[in-house]
Amino acid sequence: MIVLPAHPAASSRDWPRPPACLPANRLNEPLEGHRVAVAGLVILRQRPGTAKGVIFITLEDETGIVNVVVWRKIYEQFRRAVISGRLLRVTGRMQRAHSVTHVIAEEIEDISGMLDVLVRGGGVGC
Repeated sequence: MIVLPAHPAASSRDWPRPPACLPANRLNEPLEGHRVAVAGLVILRQRPGTAKGVIFITLEDETGIVNVVVWRKIYEQFRRAVISGRLLRVTGRMQRAHSVTHVIAEEIEDISGMLDVLVRGGGVGC
């Protein structure tokens, strides 16, 4: 039997979550248009040619996934974080459409440096 190492997001006590970030499994709580902050590992970046400069980012935390929409103006402002960040903190507005929940990004912060905390085994509380 092969035993894989635990996913970096497997335990909330080991997950480096900045203060005031909402976990993915609680994104159903804020109302449409409310401002939230989320954080997670970048598992997917998409920039479809038909999306007119919109970028879609999928983040994963210890509780699930978060869909983030990044409009062109925000992308230009936070380009470096969007392109190279492995762990992002995104602040934005809640949007629900066709039973899919998105966070419309307003601010994006590359917090990849917090991954070192995971590697060392320490935890950062929320």
